[in-house]
Amino acid sequence: MTAEAAAELHTIIDLIRYGTSRFNAAGLTFGHSYDNALDEATQLVLHTLHLPHDLGPAYGQARLLASEKEQVLGLFERRINERLPAAYLTGEAWFAGLSFKSDARALVPRSPIAELIETGFEPWLAGREVNRALDLCTGSGCIAIAMGHYYPHWQVDGADLSDDALALAAENKARLDAHNVTLLKSDLFDSLTGRHYDLIVTNPPYVTNDETDALPHEYSHEPDMALRAGNDGLDLVLKILRDAPIHLHEDGLLICEVGESEQHLVKLLPEVDFAWIEFKVGQMGIFAVECRELIAHSARITELANARP
Repeated sequence: MTAEAAAELHTIIDLIRYGTSRFNAAGLTFGHSYDNALDEATQLVLHTLHLPHDLGPAYGQARLLASEKEQVLGLFERRINERLPAAYLTGEAWFAGLSFKSDARALVPRSPIAELIETGFEPWLAGREVNRALDLCTGSGCIAIAMGHYYPHWQVDGADLSDDALALAAENKARLDAHNVTLLKSDLFDSLTGRHYDLIVTNPPYVTNDETDALPHEYSHEPDMALRAGNDGLDLVLKILRDAPIHLHEDGLLICEVGESEQHLVKLLPEVDFAWIEFKVGQMGIFAVECRELIAHSARITELANARP
């Protein structure tokens, strides 16, 4: 099939169309940076040809060498047969307008928090000055490094428990010359004693056990520990809510992603004033909450968190 395709396909547009059709026919799942077959096929073609990801449409009729077609079609076959996320095939993912190295040591960067970074976390910060910020559960380092890139006067810490993830984050720190970012090994806040922040941003594991077990094969290539978070997805989130006030200044702000586990959090803590953030595409299971609000409800939050493993 690949040899036949190589003989019939000639241009960039031909390859993108063919990849899109093959991906849709194969029933692939799209949830790693791109949400559809067309965008993912485009990414794979342009990456293989060493062309910019925002290449103008005028180049669509450019013809490919036989060797180039072979490389592109080989990636298409791997994407279909191995169900590897496209970012792991290319080794690159775009987040908040920046190119990050991406591989199986950490989740593919894809959080809607990128939109908040690009808009200065407003109106949630309400003009408050940020000097120190924390990205808890930093993974590939994308949130911490993007914050450091866009706000060079901030001092940003990125913390994670995984040595593999921190090694990848260190490579991304060097890749993007993020001198104002410090990477730390820590099990949530355990190794952050004495560190205090104006803003804590976190995209922790929040997928329920049942949902993790049922995820499409593409997700099996990502670290299980970065996804799985108990029967309701809140095992780590509740501990973050409990301990964040110890590390936030009095008027500090916590921004946390919980995805579909939003429904469970609201049921457990209906009295807490979580501000659910609207994005360009709607709500995405991300809230902002004031340090004072967490302190006001610390007894109930602590009771729930301490009951978790």
